[in-house]
Amino acid sequence: MRAALFQMKVASGDVAANLGSIAEAAQKASGNGASLLVAPELALTGYGAGDALRDLAEPADGAQMVRLEAIAAAYGIAIVAGFAERDGAVVYNSAAYVDGKGGRTIYRKSHLFGDYERALFQPAPPATCLFEHGGMKIGMLICYDVEFPENVRRLALAGADMVVVPTALPAGPSGTFIAQKMIQVRAFENQIFVTYVNHAGADEKFTFAGMSRLAAPDGGLIVEIRDAKEHLRFADIDPTARTATMTEYSYLRDLG
Repeated sequence: MRAALFQMKVASGDVAANLGSIAEAAQKASGNGASLLVAPELALTGYGAGDALRDLAEPADGAQMVRLEAIAAAYGIAIVAGFAERDGAVVYNSAAYVDGKGGRTIYRKSHLFGDYERALFQPAPPATCLFEHGGMKIGMLICYDVEFPENVRRLALAGADMVVVPTALPAGPSGTFIAQKMIQVRAFENQIFVTYVNHAGADEKFTFAGMSRLAAPDGGLIVEIRDAKEHLRFADIDPTARTATMTEYSYLRDLG
């Protein structure tokens, strides 16, 4: 299965522009043989849009999702992208998987980061959110969620081969450590692939670390972006690569 990681320069508050960027990336990714495109956290709205996020929030069956599904259908590629999801009076920081064939999976972020997110969103209960794609069982988390090891372990125990993580990781020493160390450890300790896709550049409130990556079950990197510029990068993922790692380090089997 070939995945495309879209480290995206998101236009804060401009949903139409962001959908246009995702459409362009989807076309390129599909043309390069990818069947799955992963975009960042709140890729449809922008992360630093502040109070405008509540106005931009839409239901999971709203116009934004209809457009995202149309893009997936037009280019024959499934897409994971973050958006602000409205459910009545409540707004969640969510991510959607759409396959362009009517399949849709929505994940709501459970661990909100800092006062900024807590002022805008409702945290969801931790959830085991899985979908099947390309012969793999894939789980979803969002940004800060992956920094809590129990979230990744729960998905691994539920049978996930890979976890996709749209993120908005800020630049700085902590962000560098998370990207360069923690993501690989999460993959290794659970014998799964971890696809971690960040924003490029900066918006009016935040400067992002970039450094998107796809870590393998042995802790190695299949994709490593080392800067915070916009990139579209590809990875060929062999699900059987888990077997050797699980034989050598049988963490999941030895939990007791």
